[in-house]
Amino acid sequence: MVEMTPDEFEEIVSDELDRLPDDMLDGLENVVFVVDDRPEDGSLDLLGLYDGVAVTERGQYGFGEMPDRITLYRESLLAICDDLDEVRDQVHITLVHEIAHYYGIDDARLHELGWD
Repeated sequence: MVEMTPDEFEEIVSDELDRLPDDMLDGLENVVFVVDDRPEDGSLDLLGLYDGVAVTERGQYGFGEMPDRITLYRESLLAICDDLDEVRDQVHITLVHEIAHYYGIDDARLHELGWD
């Protein structure tokens, strides 16, 4: 397990967001990225979570909706990593995975694409 302060971890998340392809990020609308220590149940089983309505499922979408949330769980991600490079890789993979859910790509398709 890697030890890292919340600020250090958020800096890695920010760096990895900056490294994602523009065409992946350009379509994101009304989405916030959040870092929490753990999921609500306190487990370390979940690395990230997309909470919102996928683009493919939206009907009329306009004004007044709360933003969709993509949450990365710091302690869960750090628990599976042995070094800083692994943290960066896992944050990157988790960001891609959760952004894919925004675009309506389910876990089965992500598995086919090798992003699980």
